[in-house]
Amino acid sequence: MSQQIVHIALVVDDYDEAIQFYTQKLGFTLQEDTPQSETKRWVMVKPRGDGQCCLLLAQAANEEQKSRIGNQTGGRVFLFLYTDDFYRDYNDLLAKKIHFIRPPSAEAY
Repeated sequence: MSQQIVHIALVVDDYDEAIQFYTQKLGFTLQEDTPQSETKRWVMVKPRGDGQCCLLLAQAANEEQKSRIGNQTGGRVFLFLYTDDFYRDYNDLLAKKIHFIRPPSAEAY
């Protein structure tokens, strides 16, 4: 049997704002943006490289889902992004005004 994780759902406030952030700030590729209804879309973005896993950007549909935006894992680290050149990507993100936040202590994680 062969299995792999191919999509990870991430609750976002707005499809278009999330697409812009992931593609223009983080350099991800928009893999798909397919309307499902008047209010729902199937939106997938993927980091550059050979990996197959995509983020499925899911717009919050109610107040409970909106309350999870930005804290979907209770403050735990959620995703780890591999890069072949940390300093290149770090400096690129700084140039795009991405703010890095360090946890208050290692015990938080």
